[in-house]
Amino acid sequence: MLNIEIDNGSGFCFGVTTAIQKAEEELAKGNKLYCLGDIVHNGMECERLREMGLITINHDEMAQLHNAKVLLRAHGEPPETYELARQNNIEIIDATCPVVLQLQKRIKKQYEASLTSHLSPLTSQIVIFGKKGHAEVLGLVGQTHSNAIVIEHFDEVSQLDFSRDIYLYSQTTKSLDEFHRIIEYIQLHISPDATFRSFDTICRSVANRMPNISQFATKHDLILFVCGRKSSNGRVLYNECLRVNPNTHLIEGPDEIDPQWLEGIKTVGICGATSTPKWLMEQCRDKIAG
Repeated sequence: MLNIEIDNGSGFCFGVTTAIQKAEEELAKGNKLYCLGDIVHNGMECERLREMGLITINHDEMAQLHNAKVLLRAHGEPPETYELARQNNIEIIDATCPVVLQLQKRIKKQYEASLTSHLSPLTSQIVIFGKKGHAEVLGLVGQTHSNAIVIEHFDEVSQLDFSRDIYLYSQTTKSLDEFHRIIEYIQLHISPDATFRSFDTICRSVANRMPNISQFATKHDLILFVCGRKSSNGRVLYNECLRVNPNTHLIEGPDEIDPQWLEGIKTVGICGATSTPKWLMEQCRDKIAG
């Protein structure tokens, strides 16, 4: 008999759960509600909320809105978005994750400190380890009037100017191991005359999933990692599953399950990202259970 287990540690993180709850509460009141960008990097959950009435818009569309309600998702937004809302009389429902919000404030404080010091901000580098173009990263870079440097991978760290001060931060959902590798590289190469400070701003509710999901993936013959392909965090966790269990498949939903994967399999583990709803993992389980 096939044994199927859903990972208890998988599913929405606190920030995503809060954003979805806020959206559901507004929609339940019958209010028209817009969301700036996909509320979560999961197409099926976005579709569920769209059917409830949530209207997803981009920044250009928001610029045309007046006298409306707009929800800001957990990823956060740059200051320009709040200014636009003020100008257009848009009521903001701010669902920015508290961890992201704290990070934005820290980066803004560091940038403003460099402006008020006798040094030009161009003599120091605020560096963000993050995915270029990612919504959270755009919000972080916005705190520095786009002066921050974004490095996406370890191999980009060598491009920094090691004769200048470096203040290193990280997108909340990046790999802790890679972040530490970047820190070590900078420590080895920074000029003795320059200051280097790193701030571990990786969300522990995400980082702690790495060892847990790794352990989960080793327990089963087959792993189905359920995740939207846009998810940055999902890609990191999927790769960890794949590393410890080569028989791991990334799927967005039950329709992508190939029956051939199940041949000769005794145990199946189903897990996902911080953007994967529990109900979607349950649908995948039910599809296999038949």
